Amino acid sequence: MNPHVRAIDHVTARSFGQPLDPTVAVTLNFHPDRWSGDRPILTSLAEDGVYHSQFVTGTGNGGLTAHPGGARWLWESRIFGGAYDDAPPESRPVYGALNFRRNPAGAAPRFGSAHFRLTPAALPLTTFCYPDSYLEPESFGVADRMSLIALAEADDQDALDDYIEAQVHTPVLLERDVAALVLDPSYRDTPVEAAADRLPCPVEWHPGFRLTVDELRRHPEYRGQEYVDLGTEIAVGGRLTPRILGEAARTGRYEEQALKRVWHYLARFGMQQQHP
Repeated sequence: MNPHVRAIDHVTARSFGQPLDPTVAVTLNFHPDRWSGDRPILTSLAEDGVYHSQFVTGTGNGGLTAHPGGARWLWESRIFGGAYDDAPPESRPVYGALNFRRNPAGAAPRFGSAHFRLTPAALPLTTFCYPDSYLEPESFGVADRMSLIALAEADDQDALDDYIEAQVHTPVLLERDVAALVLDPSYRDTPVEAAADRLPCPVEWHPGFRLTVDELRRHPEYRGQEYVDLGTEIAVGGRLTPRILGEAARTGRYEEQALKRVWHYLARFGMQQQHP
């Protein structure tokens, strides 16, 4: 049996609840100015036309454990009943989140300022869990059996952690499966926008992430004073944006994990409000 079918069937048997509202989208958050191998990620996506899993790219915005025996391999084996244990890397699911809160910046901005919003056709090919799979969840859902939204809404989680993880069990083809790429406005008139315009999907813009140094300094307890200090060092004109953080990442002067925590500050405290 196709490993995608086996995996979905396995999760379906462990799911319950009412069908999901088909207007609730799955989103794939990522940083649009990072690199995939020797190419900018959007250039790679334009050339390949496929959004690959970490097992293929070897890159990601969470833990890099997508290899045989690694943490992601083990939890996929548990969650999907071993469906992918012997499957090639390109067959494995890609990860996103269910945007049940209809966040204009995507369902899980902790993983990046941009997101692909998938079409409704992706829902039947997607499984869900709460909380994140690295926490070894026991609660699962599929589009026809979705009890996870009530569970997430009742949970008292930090704003960056309240997402319902989604696993998309089909190659995500940009031309077929993506309704739009949604970018932060700090990338207007930049190479990121130019690269986005070469993708076979529409480009949209969300209200944006912007954090002043003054606001950053009000939250030393969130990730730690050292990351407040780093964010203050990186800031341009007394503020942080995704573009500024991406430019800092490309200098090679800063540790990736440290920059990730500065991004958490920006994502948590810097989201701009949607204008009516």
